[in-house]
Amino acid sequence: MDIMTLTITSVIYLAITVYLGYYGYKKTKNSLDYLVAGRNIHPFIMALSYGATFISTSAIVGFGGVAALYGMGLLWLTFLNIFVGIFIAFICFGKRTRHIGHNLDVHTFPELIGRRFQSPFMQSFSGLIIFSAMPLYAAAVLIGAARFLEATFHMDYNVALLVYTLIVCAYVFAGGMKAVMYTDAFQAIIMTIGMLLLLIFTYVKLGGVTAAHQALASIGNLVPEKFVKMGHLGWTNMPAFGSEIWWTLVSTIVMGVGVGVLTQPQLAVRFMTVKSNKELNRAVMVGGIFILLMTGVAFTVGALSNAYFVNNPQFGKISIAVAEGNIDKIIPLYVNSAMPHWFVYIFMLTLLAAAMSTSSSQFHSMGTSFGRDFIERTFFKGQKSSLGMTRLGIVISVIITVVLGYKLPISVIAVSTAIFFGMCASIFLPVFIGTLYFKWMTKTGAICSMLVGLFGSAGWMLFVHLKESNAIGFCKFVFSKPSVASFPWTVVDQLFVILPLSFLTAIIVSLLTKKPDQTHLNNCFKHI
Repeated sequence: MDIMTLTITSVIYLAITVYLGYYGYKKTKNSLDYLVAGRNIHPFIMALSYGATFISTSAIVGFGGVAALYGMGLLWLTFLNIFVGIFIAFICFGKRTRHIGHNLDVHTFPELIGRRFQSPFMQSFSGLIIFSAMPLYAAAVLIGAARFLEATFHMDYNVALLVYTLIVCAYVFAGGMKAVMYTDAFQAIIMTIGMLLLLIFTYVKLGGVTAAHQALASIGNLVPEKFVKMGHLGWTNMPAFGSEIWWTLVSTIVMGVGVGVLTQPQLAVRFMTVKSNKELNRAVMVGGIFILLMTGVAFTVGALSNAYFVNNPQFGKISIAVAEGNIDKIIPLYVNSAMPHWFVYIFMLTLLAAAMSTSSSQFHSMGTSFGRDFIERTFFKGQKSSLGMTRLGIVISVIITVVLGYKLPISVIAVSTAIFFGMCASIFLPVFIGTLYFKWMTKTGAICSMLVGLFGSAGWMLFVHLKESNAIGFCKFVFSKPSVASFPWTVVDQLFVILPLSFLTAIIVSLLTKKPDQTHLNNCFKHI
């Protein structure tokens, strides 16, 4: 690879990104601009920013590697990403989030919940949960970016992680949401070009669409015995129904991420950045097409990479060999070995764009959750909000995320993403739906629902779900075994158990407690 060409390409990309971040900084005049981009962002920019924030290196590198292991069944997640993450999110959640958020003059996801239920505790508690849980997901994104920089530039992983983080932190800290959304839109365009070319070159490399999928189907007999026993039926088939791999794929990855997207705070706040519901309607198609190009291509190429590796003697069965060790390296390895050299430059920018767009939104969301929603509402009640506290929250969030990026083990990207999405759904989804639709849901019911979601999710990961409980080790320390449950519960995601309990708690407690103030409800739902 021509290091000079690579360097020039990177410098041009970073220069444009820095300029857009500076432009956002110059356009930021007050806290409304810093937190929700002044509520007047163009729908095209909003849709691209939403999609670029949604799709990170976890989707391309992490979940692309998962597709290389599990196969085309992961495309069900693409369907949910579009149907739930775009259509349902924009039409059913986005419009009311924007409207109620405007009625109550809110600027963050925790503030929306807190003001709807007239509960400063809910705002600060939600902010603390987001600040505590999101660094795991944010670190996974950093790892994805740093891994590709490591493979492409032959950089030390630790140096790549640090340099990348400092660049993103700089423009988020200075320009807030406007800087984030302007850079997101540019990065989304880079991502679209890169993923389209990746799909085209993959099919060309494998002899065309039909030949590529036939080649993938023909190597089903090469699935290692270890995975066959777990339910793997080949890369063009869903796993055996009810098997260990089926439960992991369907409950944790497809459903966990596909449903969990509805309560992602960094996505929900984008609904508050446009001036009317008309803008949200215009953004749906752009967002849907973008998500299809991102996840559909990543999952398809990830699965098809098996056909490439197996048919090239220098790799042999490298895809499965890597899958057993570090699936996060599959997509970078495939791109660097199978694609034209010049395309590697473009794909490097694609991954950087995907990572930076998500990281910037995560840093902004963690900073506002910690600074505005937790610190100010807990220790400075009644005082005017300060951007200084939000910026302090951003710095603290970045430090924690970088530390996790250095410490987390290999193959963590997809798992960390699924855990965070599943936790958000269990904790926030019943309350979020109640915020937008259920006037009868009470503050006590909402708080109890969140507590059940939080402690239920924590308990499930500590004592039941084998992947997390085994990694954490607390269950083994207490009970001398990695899980207190037996199959299939050890591979069933918390979403299937804790989320229904959280919903049920919200309903029962709300029916038994004092109804919300009608005057406040009228103000919340005014003009809806």
